[in-house]
Amino acid sequence: MKTEFLGKTLSGPFTIPSGIITCSANIIQRFFDTMPEVGVLTTKSIGPEPRLGYREPILTQYEPGHFTNAVGLTNPGADKSAELLAELTIPEDRFLLISIFGGSVEEYVEVAKKLAPYGDGLELNLSCPHAKGYGMAMGQDPDLVKEIVASVKAAVDIPVIPKLTPNVPNIEDIARAAAVGGADAICAINTMGPECFTAHGHPILSNEKGGLSGKGILPRALECVEAIKASVDIPIIACGGISSAANVRDFQQAGATVIGIGSALIGLTTAEIGHYFRVLSQDLEDGQENAEALVRYDVDMSFKPVTLLKTERVTDDICILSFKEKVAVEAGQFIFLWIPGLGEKPFSALTDDPFSLVVIDLGQFTHACMELQPGVEAYVRGPHGNPVQPDDDARLMCVAGGTGLAAVYQIARDHGNAEIFMGARSAERLYFMDECAQIGDLHIATDDGSEGFHGLVTELLEQRLKQLSAAELENLVFYNCGPGPMVRAAEAVQRKYCGPEQIYNAIDYWTKCGVGICGACDAPDGRRLCVDGPFLDAADSSKLSA
Repeated sequence: MKTEFLGKTLSGPFTIPSGIITCSANIIQRFFDTMPEVGVLTTKSIGPEPRLGYREPILTQYEPGHFTNAVGLTNPGADKSAELLAELTIPEDRFLLISIFGGSVEEYVEVAKKLAPYGDGLELNLSCPHAKGYGMAMGQDPDLVKEIVASVKAAVDIPVIPKLTPNVPNIEDIARAAAVGGADAICAINTMGPECFTAHGHPILSNEKGGLSGKGILPRALECVEAIKASVDIPIIACGGISSAANVRDFQQAGATVIGIGSALIGLTTAEIGHYFRVLSQDLEDGQENAEALVRYDVDMSFKPVTLLKTERVTDDICILSFKEKVAVEAGQFIFLWIPGLGEKPFSALTDDPFSLVVIDLGQFTHACMELQPGVEAYVRGPHGNPVQPDDDARLMCVAGGTGLAAVYQIARDHGNAEIFMGARSAERLYFMDECAQIGDLHIATDDGSEGFHGLVTELLEQRLKQLSAAELENLVFYNCGPGPMVRAAEAVQRKYCGPEQIYNAIDYWTKCGVGICGACDAPDGRRLCVDGPFLDAADSSKLSA
């Protein structure tokens, strides 16, 4: 579906709004390479300096298809972003829209100058409702909007597109001010609010309040697009609760040129997103309504209470937490543990009945977990991710380092016919050895030789593979989980003897939302660990070792 937009003939009429999914260069490139229906790729908002943003939880679903989020404008800063964006290969029929923000006119101009050489247009975030001093704080004053737009326009030679907030009574005045300032197009709307939602008596988001997105803001989004179209004669990018072909037609009739789809993609794998956009495009051509049925309104982000029974120290920085309750998690999936007021983090369940997990002290949250006392009530959500599905006759090779054992133990336990390779720096850092020995052939390696093989677990793995016949090697399936260097080394060894289609890797990328929307857990090949994995097949990860 060819679309004319700001001097380019685009391969499709869709975009994904800023801050949703396409939040890294890796993901953007994958979408460029595989999804022509998404003609405009929008980055997450980039500011003058790096920002860590808010601690998790950053996203909550208060009813199916309705969300609040407070990410906190997480970004690596303009200089690092310029380096990353410079590596992109942008097809001729696509449009890279770089979203930027600042706390002053000067900061907008500074960031714009640094990033303009790498994109087709700049989106000005004048609408984020939950980052103090940015976004909406800059976008509610027509005179300031006009000044920001005009200043950025004077500094760059690519289109400038302000993104407007719906949280004003006079969006027409804001749009006219932007147009007077020289805006080439307008994007509307950003999230509404902010609002606060609670679970078990506690605010869910670490920031407490977050912007509203999803189906609940669609009427306001349509109202704003209609008002903007009646006020200015420039193209409009529409977003806000759009999910169906009927929604798209309504916004096109209201005057939108490009249609943003965001919250409707929650929970979808990368392949499912591609399928969704193909079906949606076909719906628009045929007058059908099939894409809406692909939206995951069944994603469960609710929290369930669990009670800590005991904490077992393995070393000063490793412990096992055992809880009273059972959790429903299949081999390969993961859950989030939430401690109100402190945050949440994802974990593989070491055991599911009763629920237990392994914690390594790596930061504020994990340190607090290690200090929890029996009787404390915490909360879990999930499971998230995809269960592993090896063939019934496959011989499993499960390779683990650190807390990676929790991810592979249940695989070996539930599927059987497994060998488990466990690596650690020293014997004192090993745990759950007896349990592993009961469910499979256990191979142990320690760097210092204090237990088992003296050397790296990958060296021990290669020794074992050398012993196998061609027929035996052909029947293997590998599940690698642990620190990135170990997983990459394990894959390198396995590729000497087996094909990449036999190898599955789970690296501990930074997983924040768990439902594929924030893009934090992007792999180098552009897949997202939380929805495409957590075990990613190596046949589709040629860049994994890059």
